Amino acid sequence: MKKLLLLLATVIGFGSQAMAQTIKIAYPNWAEGVAITHLVEAILEDRMGYDVELTMADPGAIYAAVAQGQQDAFLDGWLPNTHEPYWEEYGDDLVDLGPFYGYGVTGLVVPTYMDVNSIDELNDIADELDGEIIGIGTGAGIYRNTNKAIEEYGLDLKQVASSGPAMTAALADAVRNHEPIVVTGWKPHWMFGRYDLKVLDDPRGVYPIDGLKKIVRKGFREDYPDAAQFITNFNMTEASLLDLMLAIDDAGNDDPSEVVRDWMTRNEPLIDSWMPR
Repeated sequence: MKKLLLLLATVIGFGSQAMAQTIKIAYPNWAEGVAITHLVEAILEDRMGYDVELTMADPGAIYAAVAQGQQDAFLDGWLPNTHEPYWEEYGDDLVDLGPFYGYGVTGLVVPTYMDVNSIDELNDIADELDGEIIGIGTGAGIYRNTNKAIEEYGLDLKQVASSGPAMTAALADAVRNHEPIVVTGWKPHWMFGRYDLKVLDDPRGVYPIDGLKKIVRKGFREDYPDAAQFITNFNMTEASLLDLMLAIDDAGNDDPSEVVRDWMTRNEPLIDSWMPR
């Protein structure tokens, strides 16, 4: 198994075209992206005989690399809204194989013990929040939309860029100490199974609903028809996604390979349903 974990978009080499039986998949450091990408990797290797190379990067670099044929697939595209700028730039050179999950929610998230229910109430507690919204990477669509929300709602808050894991670590600390916090969050995500949280109402409609799309380069279906059919068939419910993401988080391991393979064993009928006929 070959893995490239390149954490900065600027250093993604992506390399030359993969060998005939190697599939290259790029993914972001988001909980659902990590989970489903490693699951697809394990199925392609164990059930279909492929070698898989994984590259972690920011979404903008991923879209560009798949469009240019330097990567074969990206399985966590939030479309048609959150990643709209990337699709407008690169979509002509990409193929949409449909969603693996059809109701992706983004927004501002707080613990349920906080007495706030809508984004337009956040200024009332800006001092309690130290004037901050804890965000993720600047390349994420939710980061861009949160800056828009700050402007649309006239919030006396600034967004602090971090990463998916850093955001959840800050959330965990706040919940442990019963402190106020607001983070940029999304469903599906294991944090909704771990903590009592609520997505704040968004009366101005800044945060959209998306499908979580499986995207491949042009020519992928012709080069790997069985893999393309499997990826097309691949889909998950919120319950199955939450089960997988929680298992990975519980393991606390940088390499989820063993966890996803154990999950495959426990969910064999579901895996079978995705296999090409």
